[in-house]
Amino acid sequence: MRDLGVIFDMDGVLVDSYRAHFRSWRKMARAVGLDMTEPQFAATFGRTTRDIIRHLWPDEAAAIEDVSAWDDAKEAAYREILREDFPVMDGAPELLAALHEAGFHQAVGSSGPPENVALVVELLPGAEHLAAAVTGRDVTHGKPHPEVFLKAAETLGVEPRRCAVVEDAPAGIEAARRADMAAIGITGTADRGTLAERAHLVVDSLRELTPDRIRELIGAAG
Repeated sequence: MRDLGVIFDMDGVLVDSYRAHFRSWRKMARAVGLDMTEPQFAATFGRTTRDIIRHLWPDEAAAIEDVSAWDDAKEAAYREILREDFPVMDGAPELLAALHEAGFHQAVGSSGPPENVALVVELLPGAEHLAAAVTGRDVTHGKPHPEVFLKAAETLGVEPRRCAVVEDAPAGIEAARRADMAAIGITGTADRGTLAERAHLVVDSLRELTPDRIRELIGAAG
């Protein structure tokens, strides 16, 4: 059993999917007579689709009772957009390979549905180094609750305090901290100042991360 793990959020970390998600949210919302602004989208990025629907449109969600149809429509639109143009996050394949070579266990801990995670694993170079994936359908509580990362660590067989999380959203950083893991923020979805409020380390690119740097961060955070 390897004793160190790295858990990656997916959107905004392994795949530069910000625009694809925003486009798919607007497409779904307009189909049901609603709209989503970019500030609303940015503020909720990283949470599960179901949570976002209930947060932004509580009256409409309560009226239809079951939001799964909206959820499914949004995610189907997202996958269609992603298949047309898959935006690999710069440095992701190289970091996955380097961590594998250094003996880290690696997993995805995403708020997205399993179909989205499966698509990314299919299209992302280096995804064969990911030993596990926990999705939004595998948890009861979305981020900032730590459940998704704790389940990922359990699946990897690594103690939470021996794991690092790479995240782009404040909710994910908070989830990592609550899981007692080293929290690495990558800028893009949120600015450096916002991420730095809770992250142990903030980087602008995955190319700034190395196995040695992550190993040291886990030791310092633990």
